[in-house]
Amino acid sequence: MALAVVFDLDGTLIDSAPALLSAANTFLADEGAEALTLAELTGFIGNGVPKLVERIVKARDLGWSDAALARFSDIYQTDPVGPTMLYPGVETCLRQLAAAGHPLGICTNKPEAPTRFILAHFGLEGLFGSVIGGDTLTARKPDPAPLQAAIAGLGVECALFVGDSEVDCATAVAAGQRMALFTKGYRKRPVAELPHWAAFDDFGALPDLVARAAR
Repeated sequence: MALAVVFDLDGTLIDSAPALLSAANTFLADEGAEALTLAELTGFIGNGVPKLVERIVKARDLGWSDAALARFSDIYQTDPVGPTMLYPGVETCLRQLAAAGHPLGICTNKPEAPTRFILAHFGLEGLFGSVIGGDTLTARKPDPAPLQAAIAGLGVECALFVGDSEVDCATAVAAGQRMALFTKGYRKRPVAELPHWAAFDDFGALPDLVARAAR
């Protein structure tokens, strides 16, 4: 079997920050609070929706509560796509890898329902043999369990993990898997400070990296 490849979603396959910003600012407007900038919101992405909402309310001196999380989730899930876009070359890359026989999976901290909705919106859901979201298990990245579950769901024991952030790199290390770092996502630290097997800034280069990893 060809090498399996598991992908993060936000900041890796999709630029979802504008959609999350719209939901966040609708939530904040309802609370009578000042809107966030795109840069602020982007800095909050990476550890799942509960942590995202925690950071949003802290940034605007609002109180954290389960009700706040529920309100934000309701707002976001009414339109989880919005202005979200695939990064350039993603669809071509994924279809090329699938055609070459590479089992593909998703491991994201985004909840599973909007993850599947977004993949279906872009016509990509059928390419993935396993989809693990932030609420599929009790654990979220950087715990290794979600990545391990995504890999097991493909019927294999190892995979190349493709992600964009500190959380993804830590997950790969914890799971003992190789990491390909997409450098145009939402990471906060320099590439050189993050553990990774390879780095790339163009999805046109990923199939060759996968072929090299498979040798």
